[in-house]
Amino acid sequence: MADDAKIVMETVRAADHDRYLTVLYAPEDKRGALFSLYAFNAEISGIRDRIHEALPGEVRLQWWRDVIAAEDGAAEEGAAEGGAAEGGAGGDGASVGHPVADALRTTISVHRLPKIAFENMLEARIFDLYDDPMPSRTDLEGYCGETAGALIQLAAMALDPVEAPRFAELAGRAGCAQAMTGLLLLLPLHRKRGQCFIPADILAAAGSSPQEFITGDGGPGAKHAVAAMIALAREHLAAFEQGAPSLPVSLRPAFLPLALSRAYLSKMVGSRHSPLHGAARLSALRRHWLLFRRATRGWPPL
Repeated sequence: MADDAKIVMETVRAADHDRYLTVLYAPEDKRGALFSLYAFNAEISGIRDRIHEALPGEVRLQWWRDVIAAEDGAAEEGAAEGGAAEGGAGGDGASVGHPVADALRTTISVHRLPKIAFENMLEARIFDLYDDPMPSRTDLEGYCGETAGALIQLAAMALDPVEAPRFAELAGRAGCAQAMTGLLLLLPLHRKRGQCFIPADILAAAGSSPQEFITGDGGPGAKHAVAAMIALAREHLAAFEQGAPSLPVSLRPAFLPLALSRAYLSKMVGSRHSPLHGAARLSALRRHWLLFRRATRGWPPL
């Protein structure tokens, strides 16, 4: 079990280092649950990078649905069947004893996490597998809420099931801010492979289109569209920061990734660090400091 727990932890450290750092501020008896949630998120968010084709990617997502839906008594059988399908779809051949799947099932059971949240998250991730443009701001906010927002709320429920429900709306705002920041950081990668997460209505207002945005330099409207996306992320971040001072200490680790969002967004402003030219980066020292400050002091009243 110790080896499996280490595998889950290392999955997060390798794929999502910022979230890995936030778990270190959680109580020791809660870290395993958070690592399992974040490892699951790393697994499903990275499917396109590992598989590259949509249909096998959907098979992988279905495998995770089966893992989550499996009753305790049938978990081993479900994992075995899913592992065979996953391997046949060009996956990594995972089968019985998949450490992340086992840890996730335990977390869902022990903390009584709602399976519907995971189902919605997996459904939202289908969008990642295709090159369809994001239709509108509303669609983008829905996507962010069902992915990053849901992950924050699930982490909060694992940390403190009594307090977590009071902050569900705040988790939604936080998820939008964090996910949009992440999409901006990944913008060069998405454009390279023909994906456009900037909503079509925002692009149209900037005088561009999804097709134009992903080709060449993005066209004359690209900078305005990126600026609008940054402004939207900041809007959600400001709404989160308005309510963040009331967060209880017990829930802070779930929201700690937001400690980095403002710094990332601030660095994106200006042509030198435009997301069109490359991902904004923060030094390890600054990331550690920002996380430490919010973990120990929380968010001050605005």
